[in-house]
Formats: sequence, structure tokens, C-alpha cells
Amino acid sequence: MSTARLSRVLVERRFEWPLIALVVIADQITKLLVVLELGLHESLPVIRGLLDLTHVRNTGAAFGFLNTADFPGKPAVIAIVAFGALIGVSWYARQLPAGHWLARLGLALILGGAAGNLIDRVRQGYVVDFVDVYWGDWHFWAFNVADAAISVGVAIIILDLLRPAEAKSSSDMAHESESSSVS
Repeated sequence: MSTARLSRVLVERRFEWPLIALVVIADQITKLLVVLELGLHESLPVIRGLLDLTHVRNTGAAFGFLNTADFPGKPAVIAIVAFGALIGVSWYARQLPAGHWLARLGLALILGGAAGNLIDRVRQGYVVDFVDVYWGDWHFWAFNVADAAISVGVAIIILDLLRPAEAKSSSDMAHESESSSVS
């Protein structure tokens, strides 16, 4: 890739790289704080009857899928699948024109979250989760900053898909002209 092309790509995607980095850093710092401050399975009530910080390890995939499954090489298999998904989303994000800023925002959040969780999987074979939302005996799956970023990113992409076509084209054309005037 030429220097001019690289410069243009960096300008066109100027908010994505910092957002991805911010999500990864926030995710890793919060997980580190949980590990340092709470023993495994220890909880700290935040809003009694609704929200605790609870240190748990997710050896499975999203939402605890395969968490109870045990098979040889499970951490490596899940990390490889997660890495493949990260590559696929990165490739798709790279194909989006600069003017598709809302979809790119959602994809940047997804990429940051996926990278944050992949770091855990590669480094330790599991993901640290700690946000425990519950009501009575019902508990949502424990999650972390990376999971929240992925969920918000998916919601943004869905909202972008549901936008009327006229709103997309006028908004995208405005952003396309901003991008072309920057380069």
C-alpha cells in the first residue's frame, strides 16, 4: 500500500482506530481491576437485587455458550474461531465506504470488543467476566466491557440497517463530501 493511500485510509477511518483502542484498553483495565480486587466467584453488590460485580471465568464462547463443554484443545479451538471472526469482521469493515459512518461506528465497537476478549482467550484460555445483572433468582449471563461494546455495536448496525434509504443516502452523501474534502 502506498504512503498516499495509507494516509487517505487513516484520514477516512480517523475515528475507528482510536475507538477500537479505547474499547480494548477499557476492557483490559476493568478486567485487571476485577482480578486484583475480587477473588474468583467473589461478588461486590452495586445495586442490591439488580447488579453485582462478580469475578467469573468464561471458558466458552459468547453468553457462556460451550462453557460447560469440555473437550481437548477447547481454549485453542475457541480462540481460533474468535480470531477468524475478528478477521472476517475486519475484512467487512474495510469494504465499507468512508461515508457509511454509522455502520463503521458499530463495527469499530465490535472489533474492539472482539479484540479485548481475544486477548484474554490467547493469554489465559478464558475471558474474565464481571458484570452480573439479576432479578430474584434470574441471572443474565455475566459480561464485561468487551461484551457490552460488541452488543452496542450490533445494535448500532441494526439501527443503521433499519434507517430509511433516503436518510442513509443523504447522510452518506454528506459524509462522502466531507471525506473527499479532507483528502
